[in-house]
Order: sequence, then structure tokens, then C-alpha cells
Amino acid sequence: MSELVARSYGEHGPPLVVVHGGPGAPGGAAALARELGETNRVLEPHQRLSGDAPLTVARHVADLREVIDRELGDDERPAIVGTSWGAMLALAFAAEHPGVARALVLVGSGTFDEPSRAEFRRRLDERLGARERAMLAALEQGPGSRDERLRAMASLVLPAYGHDVLPHDDETVAYDARGNAEAWGDMIRLQADGTYPAAFARIEVPVLMLHGVDDPHPGEMIRASLAPHLKRLDFIELERCGHEPWFERHAREEFFDNLRGWLGALG
Repeated sequence: MSELVARSYGEHGPPLVVVHGGPGAPGGAAALARELGETNRVLEPHQRLSGDAPLTVARHVADLREVIDRELGDDERPAIVGTSWGAMLALAFAAEHPGVARALVLVGSGTFDEPSRAEFRRRLDERLGARERAMLAALEQGPGSRDERLRAMASLVLPAYGHDVLPHDDETVAYDARGNAEAWGDMIRLQADGTYPAAFARIEVPVLMLHGVDDPHPGEMIRASLAPHLKRLDFIELERCGHEPWFERHAREEFFDNLRGWLGALG
């Protein structure tokens, strides 16, 4: 097995671990990690790509533990900032390793029940025009590798996730369609059998949800599904903001102020 990759930013301040979304999109949170590196020491692990064995939530949790143990001192407890799928993985990690993180920040978290997913699909379909829906259908069965089609589909759909997104480069280093299907399928299985979100009751540390009002992922519904299982869940909605607040013209500054302010208040 090749060594797990983790990029580092910043030299001072409390440690943060930024967990990217996807699944199967390493590098997608580079801009967020780089910005947080202005005030913190930041690790940006790249999740494992598909290979000989199917990718599972447990495999990604174990990999994240390996990177944290390798890169941080024994007495350091990082806050974990997870985005989208990465927010879900951060919760799974903290439930499995309750003493490692000092806090969790969930940015644009994914869904934990079927009603929330149905609402997500409804909102996304509403935002996509007939042209985009036809192009998506063509891409699903089109030429090229699965990874190439996933990259093209992401480029087509992501504008519908935002509000007023600033121009930026896509820093995703790989699109892993097989890894996406395997890891997401395992997450859905774990929700169906009742493992999640019930297992999150083991999490003792404070949790913050930062969620854009214009994110097609329904923030209030996701919060309602998590709240019964978390001892402390704070929730901040960001106006004029979509799925990736660090790229949003109107919400970017408020997003970073809230994130840093909440972490700073923890001491």
C-alpha cells in the first residue's frame, strides 16, 4: 500500500484537520485548508483511492487515524473540519475514536436519512435546467472512463450547489468514480442498518454545523436528524451561501469569522 498523502499548511496555532468531500475527490478542500493555514497548523489528508479491496467507511476512518497519529504529537488533539462527505466521515471518525478530536466542524454536511436525501434531490432537480438534466443523462452512459465522466458531471452540477461563487480553480487531484460508489454505498448501508446516526451518541466533544441557506443539502433537516444523538450541536446558517462557503462572494468572510470564532471560544 502506498503511503497516505497529507498536505500541510501553516506553522502556528492549534492543529486542524480538513477532511475533503466526494467521496473520491482528494484535493477538493485545498483552498479551505490553505486559508485556515493563515491562523492554524492544518493537515489536509487525501483519502485513499479505490484499489484491491472495496472502500468502506471503516477503511477511511482507519486511514484518517493513521494520518493523525503520524503527523501530530501524542498530546495534540486537533479540531476536525469536514466538508460535505468529509463532515459525515468526521462524525464517523469521532464516534470510533472519541478521544482524538477536540471538536468537529461540519461544513455543508451530507444526509443521514432518506427524507433528507429526497429533499436534496428535489432541490437539485429544481435548480438544474432541462439542458443540464439531459447532459447529465447523456454523461452517465457516455464515452470515456467512469472517472472522466464523474469529473464532467461534477463540473456540470456544481454550479447548482452555489449561490454567488467566486471564480476558482478545481484543485481536485483525482476523481475516483469507483471509490465514490463504494464508500457512499457503505455509508448508506450503515444508515439503513441503524448504525448511523445512532453511533454518534458516543461523541463527547462539541460539534458545529455551518450550512449555507442555498445549499441543496437541507441543513435544518440534517440538523434535526443529528441533534438527538449529539450532546452539543451548534448550528449556524449562512445567508446567500451555497455548499462551499469559502468560495461564496457574500458569505466567505462570515463563514471564516464564525468558524474561527467558535473554535477560539472553546479555548
